[in-house]
Amino acid sequence: MNSKVEELEIELICIITNFGLGSKLLRTAKHHGVSGGTITLGRGTVNNKILDFLGLSDVRKEIVFMLAGKETAYHVLEELNKEFEFNKPNHGIAYTTSVCGALGAKRMICGNIKDERGVDNIMYHSITVIVDKGKAEDVIDAATKAGSKGGTIINGRGSGIHETSKLFSMDIEPEKEMVMILSEASSTEGIAASIRENLKMDEPGNGMLYIQNVNCTYGIYK
Repeated sequence: MNSKVEELEIELICIITNFGLGSKLLRTAKHHGVSGGTITLGRGTVNNKILDFLGLSDVRKEIVFMLAGKETAYHVLEELNKEFEFNKPNHGIAYTTSVCGALGAKRMICGNIKDERGVDNIMYHSITVIVDKGKAEDVIDAATKAGSKGGTIINGRGSGIHETSKLFSMDIEPEKEMVMILSEASSTEGIAASIRENLKMDEPGNGMLYIQNVNCTYGIYK
């Protein structure tokens, strides 16, 4: 039995696209070297007064997650951008974050795990917030007050296993929502602080928030 572990820098590719395009994106990515991925449903929030008046400010989205080595991930994103034109408005957002280990069809680990606090030239962060169902809009509102341009909301289903239903004093169950926000690095601290204060996240059971460095981006407009 071959127990050799492949060592390489791993990237998580995240693509937020319009409803119905996720499968096509994944097929194209596999053609360019990605072994597979996961598609989830979500809804985007649009900061547009006219759309809000018409009741169309929530837009159905699909979120595609894929793991790949760093070189493959960047190549795949470049090829996907050529076909799906993320650089055009409303064509989607794509970005990568670093991963320090993965288990699946084959095991991959980082060859050189670095302290992220020492990473230079980080322009964007990915802020992920997990809260009770119905609180996602409050997260978006708090983030917007601090300069965020919106986010993507994913309905969480949880594991449904009661024996492992506690994590950091918070019940993990089907009634959760996950909010994904891309932030300019200079705005991240303020956005996180606003969410923390407005959602009272220092109190047990009120949710959790984590921040990741974003390494490569397509489709982000200032």
